[in-house]
Amino acid sequence: MNKIIYAFFLMPMFIGTTLAQQGNLSLKSQAVLIFDAQQEHTIYDKKADNVMPIASITKLMTAMVVLDAQLPLIEKITIQPADIDSLRNTHSRLLVGSSLPREEMLRLALMASENRAAAALGRTYPGGMKAFVEAMNSKAFELGMGNSYFVDSTGLSGANVSTARDLTKMVLAAYSYETIREFSTTVAHAVALPYRKLIKFNNSNSLVRSGTWEIAVSKTGFLNEAGRCLVMYTQITGKPIIIVLLDSFGKSARIGDANRIKKWLETTYHRTITSG
Repeated sequence: MNKIIYAFFLMPMFIGTTLAQQGNLSLKSQAVLIFDAQQEHTIYDKKADNVMPIASITKLMTAMVVLDAQLPLIEKITIQPADIDSLRNTHSRLLVGSSLPREEMLRLALMASENRAAAALGRTYPGGMKAFVEAMNSKAFELGMGNSYFVDSTGLSGANVSTARDLTKMVLAAYSYETIREFSTTVAHAVALPYRKLIKFNNSNSLVRSGTWEIAVSKTGFLNEAGRCLVMYTQITGKPIIIVLLDSFGKSARIGDANRIKKWLETTYHRTITSG
């Protein structure tokens, strides 16, 4: 299945914004791409080829590299001082010395965007973080993501960059991994650690938690220089749709944009297609 999808990635995506412009689709995100994964064409794009920081959207690539390596998911990984975020000083509830199976680290990195979990996943890759980042960029090349570049497994560096069009390819690839579909859309999850009986983590995407969307793949991201980002593989009016939103300003802007897109697809766009 992966080989079939990868062959498609190397083909140029059709760009079409006419219907969206006619339907007055107004979005706050600086870069947008809406992709019909069934018909394999772009429904709407806005600055989709602008190279931009992608923050924790990076973790989708991290997950694919971990899974491609077929490392034992039940193997325990321990958080080390090297996993602490010294660049942004972000908070983590995974204290140094915390040990969890690799699959739990992967789940937390995807659903809750846990930075220390993502750092530990890269560090424990054969050859360490340097080899992991090389594998990330090799994967990006394999997927035809020609305007993307990765420097870490967390997305904390603003040097992790991509475009909305490239990220559409990445989301489509991520959808082919059952583990990513499950872990990225986990609503809430609790882990047991020695210093606390249970620590509960919630999905960073409120649309996953809302229960009003049918989402198969989800990832959020935020850095000051990246703005608020969101990518999803979702079902809207029975059709598989990929939504990529980059550099939204304000806490609710990306969610507002996603809801506007959903409403537009349910009304203006699909009504136009049906009547046409």
